[in-house]
Amino acid sequence: MESASAGFRKELVSRLLHLHFRDDKTKVSADALKLMAELLRIFVVEAAVRGVRQAQAEDVALVDVDQLEKVLPQLLLDF
Repeated sequence: MESASAGFRKELVSRLLHLHFRDDKTKVSADALKLMAELLRIFVVEAAVRGVRQAQAEDVALVDVDQLEKVLPQLLLDF
């Protein structure tokens, strides 16, 4: 994960996960944090790619929140 490509820090992923745990004593292993960070990275990259495709289909030069809103429902269904 520490390669040239950007990713999510383990601390951030851990905090995001713990926001939704009901039990404060719940622990997450290092492997689970790596896996979740990779899943988040893939999700963000896929959202960006789909946003670009939508902008191209609309002949728009820049991706705006409007394009992301249009691709989000299908993206969530795919994940």
